Amino acid sequence: MSFTNDTIVSASDGKSEGSPFDGIMLLDHNGEERWSARDLQILMGYERWERFDDVVVRAKETISAAGLDPLDHFRGAAKTIAGGRWGKQSVVDYRLTRFGAYHVTLAGDGRKPEVAAAKTYFAVKTREAELATAAPAVPDSPEAHLALAQNYLAAATELVATKKELAVAAPKAGKWEAFCNSDGLIDMGTAAKALRSATGGLGRTKFMDRLREDDLHFLQVQNPRLPYEAHIKAGRAEVKMVEARHQWVEQTFLTPRGLDWLADKLAVGSALPTV
Repeated sequence: MSFTNDTIVSASDGKSEGSPFDGIMLLDHNGEERWSARDLQILMGYERWERFDDVVVRAKETISAAGLDPLDHFRGAAKTIAGGRWGKQSVVDYRLTRFGAYHVTLAGDGRKPEVAAAKTYFAVKTREAELATAAPAVPDSPEAHLALAQNYLAAATELVATKKELAVAAPKAGKWEAFCNSDGLIDMGTAAKALRSATGGLGRTKFMDRLREDDLHFLQVQNPRLPYEAHIKAGRAEVKMVEARHQWVEQTFLTPRGLDWLADKLAVGSALPTV
């Protein structure tokens, strides 16, 4: 994939926009709406580009699985940011269409309130575009009013569902916040301490042994350091390369969602954990 520096202007130049996502909207040479993935990264609450790039990759895979060409919605680009030897450096970026940006929000971490806000924004933008495209030639007909009402109801229903997802996820994310590292993940030793009321104070090694037992079936038996793929896909665990004894090895980290799942499986009480 080639990356280019596009001539793109900010759509918010000279205007005061109500949404921060409007504020970072760009217009290409055809006047089409575009968003920089790097700008979205910040507004969606991702500190590291590497983690956000994984979200973009998942969004592209979803679009590809639907039989569409991701290149139509994710154009490689370059962005100049502060840093480097001369105070500026060029980094990899993407120019996203509205459709591409919407799928990026759907692939994001739903526990983040910033992701929920982005999802809501692009859901509304997408619905507005659909309504504009499908607008009838005679808007005063009863059929046209009915179609508009149905479309607005669908948009409102989607927004309500998004807010409910956030309301359910937020307490769970906060519940284990004290145990998360800077990446928002929880190593096995810390997880053992967090769930000590159910594990009887097991150390890291015995705790991992517990996760391989048949009733939990979390870590693989044949590869005892790694979780089963189903748990990674469900967002319960991530595998990272870490340095141990002068070599790099794969290590499993739990997400807050994964720790919540384990707490339910181990019948941990509802009281908040203490460090």
